[in-house]
Amino acid sequence: MTADTILASITKKKHTNGALLPTNQAILVFLAFAFSYFMSSLIRAITATISPALTVELSLQARDLGLLSGGYFLGFAVMQLPLGKWLDRFGPKKVIICFLSVAVLGCLAFAKATSFSGLLLARVFCGAGVSACLMAPLTGYRRWLAPNSQIRANSWMLMSGSLGMVASTLPVQWLMPMWGWRGIFVALGAMIFIAILAIMVIVPAWKLEATQGASGKTVDNSYAQVWSSQYIRSLIPLAFFLYGGLVAVQTLWASPWMIKIAGYSALEAAQGLFYINVAMLIAFWLWGSINPWLFRKKISSDKLMLQGLPISFAILAIIIIAVQAYNTPAIVINDTILAGKMGFDAVLGVLNKYVWALWALYCVSCTFIALSQPAIAMAFPAELAGRALSAYNLVIFAGVFVVQWGIGLMIDGFKALGWSEVAAFQGAFGVFLLCNMLSYAYFVFTRPVQSADKLHN
Repeated sequence: MTADTILASITKKKHTNGALLPTNQAILVFLAFAFSYFMSSLIRAITATISPALTVELSLQARDLGLLSGGYFLGFAVMQLPLGKWLDRFGPKKVIICFLSVAVLGCLAFAKATSFSGLLLARVFCGAGVSACLMAPLTGYRRWLAPNSQIRANSWMLMSGSLGMVASTLPVQWLMPMWGWRGIFVALGAMIFIAILAIMVIVPAWKLEATQGASGKTVDNSYAQVWSSQYIRSLIPLAFFLYGGLVAVQTLWASPWMIKIAGYSALEAAQGLFYINVAMLIAFWLWGSINPWLFRKKISSDKLMLQGLPISFAILAIIIIAVQAYNTPAIVINDTILAGKMGFDAVLGVLNKYVWALWALYCVSCTFIALSQPAIAMAFPAELAGRALSAYNLVIFAGVFVVQWGIGLMIDGFKALGWSEVAAFQGAFGVFLLCNMLSYAYFVFTRPVQSADKLHN
């Protein structure tokens, strides 16, 4: 692609809210949005890496770190409903630029904070500021890309998010001795500012008629039509427990399981998280590669979710059941791992050693639920896409908060009843698995007969 071609694609005025973008321009728009979502995911996950330094410098307790992590999701969730209205009214470009400006201030405030309250307030601002980084592009893609391209773009946006999660682990750890956590957050603010400049130059503006329906009449700006949709209601439990639980496991609970149950060291658990995030990156890249083919073959998102999500239930059940071998010393004979005795226990011993791989498989198998986001966007008229996606995202992040906190409460509760730590973890994740299975059953029996992928296309 030449410089003249890039400049022409940026300055071309043929695009409208209802017209597809030329390929060159669509690529540039995707890259600008993908960079902002990369930054969003990096900021979301970075506290896990810098938490030891924060604990030492500001004398933080475990509860403080938990609240600090939750502050991001609080700011993120609070903005979702107004975000949807603003996206449909003002368009992705104006909204995400305003929101990312808040994120820049949040990063700088975090770098300058000298108390826990200052860190928490800055963290809330960071969460609010990056809360448009996925919903804004998905709203734009609903108008600017063909349906098969929307599905691909959604998967590759999530891939860029996984890349941000990867960048928040070992790369940040390598920079800590040189820059410190304050210097890293100043750098994050500068990178977000670069993302703002890229979006200002590349992303098309929203025209006034974006707030009007096909009849030319102004569309109701409420969420009534969104929440009344049988399709979105059928997905709410899955979004809350399975999608929210996926994020909760990836960003929090996989590490304690590896350390407290499987006996990993802190470094081994960090490496395990790195591999899990790399696996998620590869999974979303593969989804983006094969989704257009699946679309051409008329294999709907609903069908893929129905057939694929049970795999995650089976893997989570294996993780829970295999706990019985975790405290059994492993014996290696001729490169064969034995745990206590031959046969089934030997298999459990292997699962213990490679439990990070099981968690990676679990997270990857959950990515079928990510297909629901473009399906929801296409299930509504374009002028409702922002509200539909933001309402759905609110459910997901409410689920993240509840599942993260709920698993911890159940573990503590079971231990208070006299259960061992291993049994408490098993019980908490067993309840989580049951909630996922019930949510799946609800989707099976309540979803509309007509596939969402075929609506409003």
